[in-house]
Amino acid sequence: MLDNAAAKSRSARIGAIDMARGLALLAMAVYHFTWDLSYFGYVDPVMVTHGGWKIFARTIASSFLILVGVSLVLAHRNGIRWRKFWLRLVEIVGAAALITVATYYFSPDSYIFFGILHEIALASVLGLAFLRLPSAIVFAAAALFIAAPYYLGNPAFDHPALWWIGLSTINPRTNDYVPLFPWFGPVLAGIGIARIAGRTGALKVAARISLSPAKLDEGLRFLGRHALAFYLAHQPILFGLVFLFAQVHPAPRPSQTELFGHACEAQCTPGRSEGFCRSFCRCVTGQLQSEGLFQDVYNGRIDTQTDPRVARMSAECTQRAERTIP
Repeated sequence: MLDNAAAKSRSARIGAIDMARGLALLAMAVYHFTWDLSYFGYVDPVMVTHGGWKIFARTIASSFLILVGVSLVLAHRNGIRWRKFWLRLVEIVGAAALITVATYYFSPDSYIFFGILHEIALASVLGLAFLRLPSAIVFAAAALFIAAPYYLGNPAFDHPALWWIGLSTINPRTNDYVPLFPWFGPVLAGIGIARIAGRTGALKVAARISLSPAKLDEGLRFLGRHALAFYLAHQPILFGLVFLFAQVHPAPRPSQTELFGHACEAQCTPGRSEGFCRSFCRCVTGQLQSEGLFQDVYNGRIDTQTDPRVARMSAECTQRAERTIP
């Protein structure tokens, strides 16, 4: 049996970890609120999926997953606590299933089938195998997982049943996509960081960190301790508030040209830069209008996949955009 000192060491929480998780939650709420504004037309819908906002979203996801790795080490550094592990896993899996069902009901064309909670559940299980490995091996594995999609993507993974792996050559249409590759990499990085921090005494330093004023410190720690509840509750509340505001002060309705441009940029070839997609879509829109085909394409009377005129325009606009945007 563990003596009292060891038991206390196991159960003690490191406030800095909770504060970091609380900050990540607030950042996530900012991003989701901006996404809600884009959904109701108050900001450019493309904005939240490109440029700085895209980097912001990926930074938030990475920070959460790094903290998952850190927390795995802290929770099981004296041996895997199976009962606590399984109880927590059931909570996360249940929450992930709830997200899938709810988003399928409200948005069946882009529902979340493997988002951040699904990844956390899978990573929590897989991460156990790395808790006792040397840090160098853990960091090497992290680098491999992060780099793999750039080198191992293959059409063999294009079937929807394999999208959770993250090695397909297409980007599934979903509102939150956090597959095994590359996102298990940050979890492994968190495991390695926590292992090194434990050996160097950094965890003891982190345990003494506090913020001023005290209410800010307490608030962030509270959020960090109740991260799952906050995650499940914040978006319905924010979405509902924006929805209610939209009933009183609806956003100006964008023109057909703007809507078509947004849809075009969202479907732009994966791997192309934001500048290329913007230039390409402006070119296509202009050509369709100049040849009197815009309304027919916009209303679906022309099949853009088979019509030779659209294919010609696409090829010409691709060449123009490539010359303009290297």
